[in-house]
Amino acid sequence: MHLMALPYPIVQAPLAGGPSTPELAAAVSDAGGLGFLAAGYRSAEDLRADIKKVRAHTRAPFGVNLFVPTSDPVDQAAVDLYAAKLRGEAERSGVDLGVPRDDDDGWQAKLAVVAEERIAVVSFTFGLPSRAVIEGVRDSGAYVMVTVTTPGEAAAAHQAGADALVAQGIEAGGHRGGFTDDSGDYGLLVLLRLVLRSTPLPVVAAGGIADGEGIAAVLAAGAVAAQLGTAFLRCPEAGTSAAHREALSSYDRTAVTRAFTGRRARGLVNRFLEEYDDDAPSAYPQVHQLTAPLRAAARKSGDAGTINLWAGQGHRLSEEVPAGELVRRLGTEAREALTRATRRPFGH
Repeated sequence: MHLMALPYPIVQAPLAGGPSTPELAAAVSDAGGLGFLAAGYRSAEDLRADIKKVRAHTRAPFGVNLFVPTSDPVDQAAVDLYAAKLRGEAERSGVDLGVPRDDDDGWQAKLAVVAEERIAVVSFTFGLPSRAVIEGVRDSGAYVMVTVTTPGEAAAAHQAGADALVAQGIEAGGHRGGFTDDSGDYGLLVLLRLVLRSTPLPVVAAGGIADGEGIAAVLAAGAVAAQLGTAFLRCPEAGTSAAHREALSSYDRTAVTRAFTGRRARGLVNRFLEEYDDDAPSAYPQVHQLTAPLRAAARKSGDAGTINLWAGQGHRLSEEVPAGELVRRLGTEAREALTRATRRPFGH
């Protein structure tokens, strides 16, 4: 498929870790946007089941997002020191800390699933797949997108054969999607313009976009579509926890932190983030595995102070609206905003 063929230039961010559901992806795609399933943290078997559920709800195209296995070096001593600092948290929660280990998130098995299921769009986050991987996914019929956070990453993705890019600004909620843990801090508008100057590829803009005017702004700046994540977290179809939903409308600040997963990610500033941000090492997925039992217990008990409350800087713009209704309304608002802009007196 081509992104310009979407009835509405709206892409639903993959939202790994719970909020991603087949119902959400299906509702977004059925309304004329591009829904996404997050393969991250799911088994290959569960991913295949999710794909079948989406297809049971809609015949519209949808996407699947895969985590590229990380190759960043890990300081095991730093991970052990962080674990020692978290033991009190584990005791208070009545759980054991997770066991840190290397994990490629079922990379090969999930590549096989998206090829066998002939997914319309496949996007990659956390790294750049090899040209062979990109060509193999494309040979199955997929349109291939790579998430980038710097102009250099964009140029590398172009050279590797990507069909399109997702340019993720620092405003975005959730994990930084670049190739390394310390990749770019560019704001979205600057990143979008630099990426469009450095490659000829179509670019989807992501980061802090949560209303029709925001969508219009990135379209005017050259994007083919806007990717929204936080805007969908309060939709009834999303798997967002009750505590996370409530926090989106009541918390004020977000910050980028490694405290929960060992990889930089933007979330609402809660107790856990404030207490452990300075101590957390750059170690993904080891820290993610270490804290997973703490976060699971907190979600179960409704303890918003210990959950990773991923959210973008525009989180106060999110609404409790069905996903399909939201896509149609934001698409209409974006079109109206662009029309207003073209009517503005400009020059002579």
